[in-house]
Amino acid sequence: MEKQKKATGAYTSPYEFEGRIPLKEAIPLGMQHVLAMFVGNLTPLLIITNLCAALGGAQELLAVQVSLLQNAMLIAGIVTLVQLYAVGPVGGKVPIIMGTSSGFIGVFQSVTKVMGGGVLAYGAILGASILGGLFETVLGFCIRPMRRLLPAVVTGTVVLSIGLSLIGVGVSSFGGGSSAKDYGSLENLLLGLAVLTVILVFKHYFKGMASSSCILCGIIVGYILAALMGLFLNPTFVTLEGEEVTKAWVLNWAKVAEADWISLPKIMPVKPVFSMKAIAPVLIMFIVTAVETVGDISGVMEGGMGREATDKELSGGVVCDGLGSSLAAFFGVLPNTSFSQNVGLVTMTGIVNRFALACGAVFLMACGLFPKLAALVSIMPQSVLGGAAVIMFASIVISGIQLVVKEPLTARNMTIVSVALGLGYGIGANSAVLLGLPEAVGLIFGGSGIVPAALVAIVLNLCLPRDKEKENR
Repeated sequence: MEKQKKATGAYTSPYEFEGRIPLKEAIPLGMQHVLAMFVGNLTPLLIITNLCAALGGAQELLAVQVSLLQNAMLIAGIVTLVQLYAVGPVGGKVPIIMGTSSGFIGVFQSVTKVMGGGVLAYGAILGASILGGLFETVLGFCIRPMRRLLPAVVTGTVVLSIGLSLIGVGVSSFGGGSSAKDYGSLENLLLGLAVLTVILVFKHYFKGMASSSCILCGIIVGYILAALMGLFLNPTFVTLEGEEVTKAWVLNWAKVAEADWISLPKIMPVKPVFSMKAIAPVLIMFIVTAVETVGDISGVMEGGMGREATDKELSGGVVCDGLGSSLAAFFGVLPNTSFSQNVGLVTMTGIVNRFALACGAVFLMACGLFPKLAALVSIMPQSVLGGAAVIMFASIVISGIQLVVKEPLTARNMTIVSVALGLGYGIGANSAVLLGLPEAVGLIFGGSGIVPAALVAIVLNLCLPRDKEKENR
C-alpha cells in the first residue's frame, strides 16, 4: 500500500521543504535535530542561573532551575513550529530549528556582575530580553532596506565565521567537553571517532532512509558503545589531586530514573525586572543576533535548498527570533534564536522537509512536558555529540563559501572576505587583544568571531568602491 502511495505521488522526497513523507521517516529525521541541539539549548541557562545564584546567594533561583530547563525545551519547540509554518508575518517558513542562544552568555555574565547576582540580576536579564526581542522584531520588519547592507559576500562571510566559531566547540565536545576531568582521554576520542565513522559510512555507503538519518544512526551507535564501555571499563578515575571522578562518557541512568514522568510548565517562574544597566547592552546584542539570523537563514537556504533567501523569508525569520525571545523571557528562558548547529545538519544531509523538522519540534515540546524523556537525551556523552558536531559545523563553512562565490571573486569581494575573517574573526578568536578597551567592547566583540567579522564585512561593503565592470552591466 505504501509503495502504491509513493508511486502515485502521495509521498514525496524529504529533500523538499513542503514534501509529504511518512511519519516513520519524519520522526527519526526530526530526532536528529533535537539530539544535535539539546545540550546547547540548555547550557546557557545552566551557566547564567548558576552564576546568578553564586554571586547573589540565591538558592531560590536554583530551586526553579529544573522548571526553567523544562520551559527552555517547550519554548524551543513552539518557536520552531512558528518558524517552520509562520503565523502571519511571524516566521520565515524556512528549515530552521530555534533554541536558547549561547551568543548572549558574555553580555548576561556582565549584567549579572553589575546587578550583583541573585534573582534580581536574572530578572533584569529577562526584562531586557523582553524589550530586546521586541526591538529585534522591529528590525525584522525593516529587513528590505537592511538587505542592501547584506549582499551575498557579506552574508557568506557571516556564515563562514559562524562555522569557524563552532568548529572549536565541536572539537571540544569530541574530546569529552572542555570542563571534563578526563578531557581528551583516549576513551573519549575513540568514542567520538567511532560516531564520526558510523555517520560517514551511513551517509556514503547506504541509500534512502539510512543515508538521510546518518546523524541519528551515529548517535544511537554512540549510546550503545558508551553503554558497552560501562560494562567492561572502569567508569571512574583518580585525578592528580586525589579526587575520584566519573568519566565523561559514562551514561548517568540514575538521572533518567529520578526524573518525573510528567510536569506542567510554569509561567513567569522569575519576575522580570526592567533596568537600563541590563537593557542597553542587551539591545546591542539583539542587533548582532538579527545579523546572525540572516546569516543562518542564508546558509540553510543555500546549503539545503540551493538558492538565496528571499526578503520575506529573512523578515519572517528575524521577526520570529524577536517575538520568540520575548515569549521565552515570560517563561523565564533566555533569548531563542536560530541554531547554527542545525544549519550545519541541514547543509550536510540536505534534509529540509518541514514535516520532519516539525516532528523534532514536537519532540522538544514533549521533553518539556515529560522530564524523563528529556533526561534520556540529556545524558548523551559529549564525545558522542562531538563526533557528529565536527562534520556538521564544517558543513556550515562550506555553505559560507558557496554564498561568497555566488558573485565573481573580484578584488573588492576578496578584500571584504579576507579582512573580515582575518581581522574580525581573529579578534573574536583572540579576545585578549581587547583588554585595553572598555569592558562593553570586549563583551560584544570578543565573545566569538561572528560579531566582529559581520561588522567589518558590513563596513567594508559600504566603504569600498564598487567594481566598475559590475556597475556598467
